[in-house]
Amino acid sequence: MKAGDLRSMTVDQLDDEVLKLKKERFNLRFQRATGQLENTARVRQARRDIARIKTIAAQKRAGQPDATKPKRAARSKSKAE
Repeated sequence: MKAGDLRSMTVDQLDDEVLKLKKERFNLRFQRATGQLENTARVRQARRDIARIKTIAAQKRAGQPDATKPKRAARSKSKAE
């Protein structure tokens, strides 16, 4: 799930997406415990997607601008004396 796609969603949509992913993670844990899980990387991916969505939702609630965009470092010019 791309962060750009998530930023275009509302906070309510992000909360719904978190619930959906938590249910999926729950089912994946059971599949792993019973040996039925084929794609084991999906557990990790779901966990990270949940964290990504929660971060973006918290930023939106706080009214912060896009804090995850890389900022250019300001270079200070040193005077050669």
